[in-house]
Amino acid sequence: MKSLSVLAVLFGFALLGESLSYAAPPIVIKFSHVVDENTPKGLAALEFKRLAEARTRGRVKVQVYPNSSLYKDREELEALQLGAVQMLAPSLAKFGQLGMRDFEVFDLPYIFPNKQVLKTVTQGEIGRQLLAQLEDRGILGLAYWDNGFKVMSANTPIRLPEDLKGKRMRIQPSRVLEAQMEALGATPIPLAFSDVHTALETGLVDGTENPPSNLYSKKMHEVQKYVAVTNHGYLGYAVIVNRKFWNSLPADIRATLERCILDATHKNNDEAEKLNSQALLKVKKSETTKVVTLNNAELAAWRKALEPVHRKMESRINKDLINSIRKAASDQAASDDTQR
Repeated sequence: MKSLSVLAVLFGFALLGESLSYAAPPIVIKFSHVVDENTPKGLAALEFKRLAEARTRGRVKVQVYPNSSLYKDREELEALQLGAVQMLAPSLAKFGQLGMRDFEVFDLPYIFPNKQVLKTVTQGEIGRQLLAQLEDRGILGLAYWDNGFKVMSANTPIRLPEDLKGKRMRIQPSRVLEAQMEALGATPIPLAFSDVHTALETGLVDGTENPPSNLYSKKMHEVQKYVAVTNHGYLGYAVIVNRKFWNSLPADIRATLERCILDATHKNNDEAEKLNSQALLKVKKSETTKVVTLNNAELAAWRKALEPVHRKMESRINKDLINSIRKAASDQAASDDTQR
């Protein structure tokens, strides 16, 4: 009887320990971003939250803060490094502010002739090597999320590069984007994304560049009369985490979250093209903004006007990196010719 009592007590302690372990507070991941929830990045962040909380059975809680509700553009990277927020998906242009100039290659106009070349870069060795550079800054790069190619907008007609001459154009803080606008004869005005609508409405800036989903979700089309589908530049994001926080996670949790990121990445990239097409159609239907689709000759004029940006940036961005992307584009073109 005594031995049975001892076993009962031990069994009770075991159950108590198990219940205490499950009663432990969840691991909280604060995920901050600056765009609307109804954008590729916004939807992917919510998908990551859903998957992470379901697959860890509540052991992880993801708090998503969209629309700069927690941190603005210029604040979020510092907040991540300090551990005030655990996860971000900043635009690739922002890493130049950390001295990571090679990431500015994504800002070079017309560097990616099509989405297949972009995919080769972000899902291949070039993309992995770029993310590895972040580790010295206490950051781990987990994935690339697409948004799409950018259009130009203003309150005066846009067809040719000279149509932006003298305009004050909002950009993300980026030396490449500064050089891009200067090559077009425009004045670059760096502004936080959350301030763009007001700046357009008040005339602080005359125009901007954005993928259609960002333009529409922030209602910029209500304060911009013209949009030209230039597809001159790419806007993408890197999903990043605080390295110390990530490495402190239990191995099983970390592995589960990595799978969640992979699945959220697929959702983001699937949604990006669809949402941008839908957004451009909605802008057209709004009748507040005239959307201009450029012909081949007009697109060639934009490419020619922006060629000097590449040469100017070769002293800032690793030339071998630029050439490796050009080679990927050349190889893709050769493959397409063979298949024809």
